[in-house]
Parts: sequence; C-alpha cells; structure tokens
Amino acid sequence: QLQLVESGGGLVQPGGSLTLSCAASGLRLDLHVIGWFRQAPGKEREGVSCVSGSDGSTYDADSVKGRFTISKDPGKNTVYLRMNSLKPEDTAVYYCAAVLQELPLQAMCTIREAYEHWGQGTQVTVSS
Repeated sequence: QLQLVESGGGLVQPGGSLTLSCAASGLRLDLHVIGWFRQAPGKEREGVSCVSGSDGSTYDADSVKGRFTISKDPGKNTVYLRMNSLKPEDTAVYYCAAVLQELPLQAMCTIREAYEHWGQGTQVTVSS
C-alpha cells in the first residue's frame, strides 16, 4: 500500500516560517521523484518544488526560489518543505506527490500530470 501523508500546515504571519512534512510509505524515496504542489481557491494546482530519487537534486519554481527549501530524510522516509519569508499569496492547500523517476527532473518536476501518487493535502494560511 502506497501512501503519502502531509502534515505541518497551519496559520502563520507574513514573514514567518513553516515546515511541511510528507511521510511516505510503500515506496522507496531513492527511486521516486517527490514533488510539492499547492492549490489556492479558484486557481490551478501549481508545482512548487521537487527532489529526485537518485542523486537528491532539487528544482524550485520561480515563485518560491530563495524562500522554500525541499529536503528528504531517507531514514524516516520523509520529505520536507521548509518555507521562509511567507507571503499571503502563499496561502493554499499544499500537496506532496510521487512518481517513479523516468524523465529528467527539470522536465517533469512542476508538471502535475507527471505524478502518479498524491497525498490529501495540508492547509497553509499566511495572514496577520
């Protein structure tokens, strides 16, 4: 049984920080690309960041580059998204997703159609 469970969402003030976790079961992180996506009300789900299964390389969307950092802990089979300098426009439901790595990372990282498995999401609200 493959399962992805996001946690760590909540309410944070603008400029604050938050760390999201994606706990993976039934899959090997070293064989899967793990991506973080987000979806705000009335908007399309957009890619945020991803980490490769093989060498741990990462890719970030321009909207979060320099503010968000993706990482993984193979021992815990968990992927993290550290979010700094949060803005109100970062408010969204955040999802993690996984797929066996077949394409170069930059070709599929932020493409939601490339991913096979999805978590249920965790709400992040940035407001004063």
